[in-house]
Order: sequence, then C-alpha cells, then structure tokens
Amino acid sequence: MTVPELPTSASGKSALEVARACAKAAGDVIRDGFGRVTVAATKGRGNVVTETDFAAEQAVHEVLRREFPGHAVLSEETAANTRSDGWMWVVDPVDGTKNFSCGIPQFAFSLALCFDARPVLALTLQPVLGEEFLAIAGKGTSLNGSPVSVSPVLAVQDSVFAMDLGYDDNRARLLLELALSIWPGMQSLRIPGSAALGLAHVAAGRFDLYLHSNLAPWDLAAGLLLVQEAGGVVTERDGSEATIFSEAVVAANPAVHADFLALAGSRPWQ
Repeated sequence: MTVPELPTSASGKSALEVARACAKAAGDVIRDGFGRVTVAATKGRGNVVTETDFAAEQAVHEVLRREFPGHAVLSEETAANTRSDGWMWVVDPVDGTKNFSCGIPQFAFSLALCFDARPVLALTLQPVLGEEFLAIAGKGTSLNGSPVSVSPVLAVQDSVFAMDLGYDDNRARLLLELALSIWPGMQSLRIPGSAALGLAHVAAGRFDLYLHSNLAPWDLAAGLLLVQEAGGVVTERDGSEATIFSEAVVAANPAVHADFLALAGSRPWQ
C-alpha cells in the first residue's frame, strides 16, 4: 500500500494536531464524567452506553466537522453505518464502557484516520493515566512521545495472554475453551475489558498476545496500526491480514503469533 500524505485541515492544522484536539476534547469529557456515570441505554447483557459516550462523541464530531468538513466519520454511537473509500475518521468515544460505568479505570478513547479503509494515523488515549499511544503509517508507534515496540517473547508459554469476550455468548465460550486448552501453557491470563487498550498494550510490549472475536471497526482501527507500526502482527483466525472490518483477530509479535496459531490448530474460536 502506498501511504498517502496526511491531509491538512480547513484551519491549516495537521491531521495529528486535529487528532490530538479530538483526544483532548473527548478526554476532558471522560474525566469529568468518571465516577458519576449515568447509563443512557443498554444494548444487551453487560453492554451499556453512558451519557459520557454520547457527550465525548459529540465533542469529537464538532472538532472534525470544523477541521475536516469533507471527511467521513464512522463512530460507535451515532454514525455506526458510515463507510468511505476516501478519508474516514473512526471514533470510539469510550472503549470499555462497562469498566467506565463501574468506576474501573480501564477504558480508552480511540481514534483512527483511514484512507481506503486502511488506518494511516492512530491515537488511543487512556485518559485517567494520561497515556497517549500514537502511530503514523511508516513512522512507528510511540507512548507519550517515546518509541515503543512489541515484546521480544518467543513463545506462548512465556507470554502474558490477554483476551476479551465481547457480547456474543457463543464466541465468548469458544474463546474460554481455547484458553483452557492452552492453560497452563502461558505466564498469565488477562481480560482487560477494552479492545483498544488490549491492542495498545500489545504495541507497547505489555501484553504478548491478545485475542478478540467480537469486534467492530471502532474497536480495532487504531489498534491495528499501533500494533503493526510497533513491529507486531494482527490477523484473522486463519492467519489472513486483519482489516478494520475484521470481527475476530489475534495480535502479537511474529514469533508468538506463529506459536499461537500452531497451538490453536483447527480449534474454532469465532
């Protein structure tokens, strides 16, 4: 893929400056709402939406409408059906809303700028800790301005293995059965409750392996680029390249990724 030059906004700002403005606007809303949550809707068992989700998404839309009025915006709560082969921003205002609604500080704001449905700029913000995970296509991944990379671990047995269950009960059961089939052949098992953070932690070398089988584009778009630019691999179950529309992915460094696929064999997990 030829990486396009990142666009300049209507006011002359770079795409990175606009992404950071979006993250600041959303982060301010999220921090203000944390600890005094109002659940606005329920999408299913455990899948809640808070007033903060809507407010943070609105704040980001306002920035993007002002700076890039010609760009499409795909966002979880109010524009989930947007599609574009041109410039498209993919927004998750609060990834890990169940954690957020319970006062668990394990959630993130996530944003990706895509061209032809491929992320070329990614920013995931953990607003409580103030951690900014950032990637630009061809320029690597950073955490608060310092370069990061996937872990050097060589095998699943030496890995911190993380996964999230999503909201499809059958897929979640298959993931749990897969983990049980490998257990105790890993260092530890983690369920972070946020796909955006799960992928960001792989990119930063904190998790060695991350699985999810019930994803939407806003869950995945930023993390896909973060991991790839950090030297990692993100694929679908069969080893084919993941896209922002993939529903099930495995993310790891190349060695752990290959080892996991060999261990999983033909066992279904989606």
